[in-house]
Amino acid sequence: MAGLIFPWRADNQFNLLIDGPAFFADWLQHVEQAQQQIDIELYLVSGGESADRVETALIAAAQRGVRVRCLFDGFGSRQFKHPQRRRWLEAGIELRFYNPLRWTRGLQNFYRDHRKLLLVDANIAYVGGAGLTDQFWQPGAAESTWHETMVRVQGPVVTDWQTLFDYQWDSCIERFFWKQNNSPEQAAALNTPPLPFANIGKARVAYAASTQHRDIQKSLLRAIKGAHQTVWLATPYFLPTWSVRRALRKAAVRGVDVRLLLTGRHTDLPAVRWAGQRYYPALLRKGVRIFEYQPRFLHLKMVIVDSWLSIGSCNFDHWNLRFNLENNLEVRDIGLLEQVHQSFQNDFEQSLEITEEVWQQRPLIQRIRQRLWGWMDRLAINFLDKRK
Repeated sequence: MAGLIFPWRADNQFNLLIDGPAFFADWLQHVEQAQQQIDIELYLVSGGESADRVETALIAAAQRGVRVRCLFDGFGSRQFKHPQRRRWLEAGIELRFYNPLRWTRGLQNFYRDHRKLLLVDANIAYVGGAGLTDQFWQPGAAESTWHETMVRVQGPVVTDWQTLFDYQWDSCIERFFWKQNNSPEQAAALNTPPLPFANIGKARVAYAASTQHRDIQKSLLRAIKGAHQTVWLATPYFLPTWSVRRALRKAAVRGVDVRLLLTGRHTDLPAVRWAGQRYYPALLRKGVRIFEYQPRFLHLKMVIVDSWLSIGSCNFDHWNLRFNLENNLEVRDIGLLEQVHQSFQNDFEQSLEITEEVWQQRPLIQRIRQRLWGWMDRLAINFLDKRK
C-alpha cells in the first residue's frame, strides 16, 4: 500500500510547551474557546485528577455543540475505566479504541497507536509525547512527575495533521475495530521531501505505521548523515536500530557534536533502560556524549540536527518502528530552534554525563542487569524476525 508523504508547508507558527502544567493550561484554554471540533489521539489515558479536569472541559464543549472525537489506544487506555467512558459517551463525546487487547489475536496485540495529537477547530495542533495521566499533569501542581514537551502549531501544516487524524479515525470504523494497514494512500513516490532552504515557519508531518511506513526514521537518518555541527537526541527508551546507531557513530567521527539525552534512574521501564545501556560502550568510543537526566523521568522525544527539528511520539527504537503508529513534527524555524536548544541545555545541566570512566566504574549489579536485559531484548527481536 502506498503511504502518503506529507510535504513541507510554509508560514507556520510554533510554541514549545515544556511539561504538563504549561501544555494542559494552554490546550484547555483553546478547548474552552473551540467552536466546531476537538480531536484527540493518545496512547496513555487513565482516570485521575487530570482526566477529571479534561472531562469537564470536553463535556462542556460537547454541550455547546462542538463535535469531540477521541481515539485512544486499546492497551494504553486500559486504566480509563468503563464508568468514565460511559459518562463521556452519554455526554455526546465520540470514543474509538485502537486494537483492544484480545487473547485470540496473539502477536497482533503488540500493534499499538502511540501517537499524541490534539486538534482544535482544525486550526491548532498540539504534537509531542504527553498523555492524559496524572504523571503528566496534576491540576494545581507546579511540576509534573514526568518531564515532557509538546508543540503548539498553527498554520497550513495543521491541515495535514487533520488529514492524518481523520484517516486513522475512519480506519477504526467501529469502536472496537482496528485496521493494521494504517498508511493513507497516495500514488506519489515514497521519497521523503528534501529540506527547504528557508529556516522560518517551515514544517511537515512525519509519521510511522509499524513496518508499512517509516517516514520518521528515514528523515532522521538522512538528517544525521548530512549533519555538519549538531546532533542532539532525547528519548526515554534507548533501543535504537542498527542503522541509527551507525549513523550516530559516523557523525561523531566526522566531528559533529553528538549528544544523547536519556532517562536516568527515574523510569517506568527499568528493564528497557538496562537493555539499552549495552549500546553505550560502542557509542562512547566513537565520541558520542551520553547524558542521563536525573531529577525526574525524562519522557520527551526530541531531536536537533543542525537547524532541523523533530518532535513527537517516536522513540526511534526498534520496538516502536516495528509495531507502532507514531507521529512527529519536523520543523525548520529559527525561533523554535532556539527554544528547543535552550531546553536541551537546561536538561544537560541537570544530567549525569556517562563518560567511559564512569561506565567502567559502574557496580556489578548494574553490569548483570545490563547483560541480562540486553540478552532478553536480542532474543525477543530474533524471535520476531524469524516469524516474518
